[in-house]
Amino acid sequence: MFELRLMAPEDRVEMVSDALDALDALSVSVEDADAQTDAEQALFGEPGMPPPKEGWQRSRVIALFADEALAKEAASVLALQDFFEGCAVLGVAPVPDQDWVRLTQSQFAPVEITPEFWIVPTWHEPPEQARQLIRLDPGLAFGTGTHPTTRMCLRWIAKQGEGAFGDQRVLDYGCGSGILAIGAAKFGALDIDAVDIDEAAVSSTRLNAEANGVRLNAGLPEAAKGSYNTVLANILATPLKVLAPLLRSHVAPGGSLVLAGILERQADELKQAYAPYAALEVSDSEDGWILMTARC
Repeated sequence: MFELRLMAPEDRVEMVSDALDALDALSVSVEDADAQTDAEQALFGEPGMPPPKEGWQRSRVIALFADEALAKEAASVLALQDFFEGCAVLGVAPVPDQDWVRLTQSQFAPVEITPEFWIVPTWHEPPEQARQLIRLDPGLAFGTGTHPTTRMCLRWIAKQGEGAFGDQRVLDYGCGSGILAIGAAKFGALDIDAVDIDEAAVSSTRLNAEANGVRLNAGLPEAAKGSYNTVLANILATPLKVLAPLLRSHVAPGGSLVLAGILERQADELKQAYAPYAALEVSDSEDGWILMTARC
């Protein structure tokens, strides 16, 4: 495997990337050429908001090729194109072989939710103090327990106590990997619906539930029917505001609404959006994110 490294100004990155794809590059990635310098530019906006700009002023474009000859040929072809003006070939270099599975696994360690409740990848032994655990590997769907919003939701579930959900209906709206639904099941819930607009997330939820030995119903949003004693939604502030009447309609009288994916500065926006339906309060916070709950 060989990589071709290029430098490209902002207005040429897309054309260069498309050309590399046409030249049989196995993959193309784009990095800020000024990363970790005083000239580094923040490109990504806040969740739910558009990015401040489309690209970096100078980008490093890295393309992978099956062999050195293909990489060098691509560099030669690009150098002859009119759109390559202002760009530069930085070089061609071999990519060292690595055990990518082990490398990926090394980035994911057990995650503590409470001293007795942990999320543990399948390749790790659970900590000795773990009394309750979720077995979960990184996949295509959001929710491995490493993000503060997921941890706060799971902490809320754990605080309800063992068996607290035994006679309750639980809805995990925007289930991702199914981690919140599985967490509710671990604390006694037997009637659980987990829904997501992404079919890959629905499949991931079913597989993760099976791996954890819990039963739940996973499906697209229309599978959510009737009232639930607990409604969990770890999404983002903007869709949570849009979904306010729908989510509230699924909460049974006296039930709990638990919302995450909200930045601290968005608390008032959410309170205002839900004011006609429920009185939201901040129940937890971590690293600039908050958990908001309401008793309906």
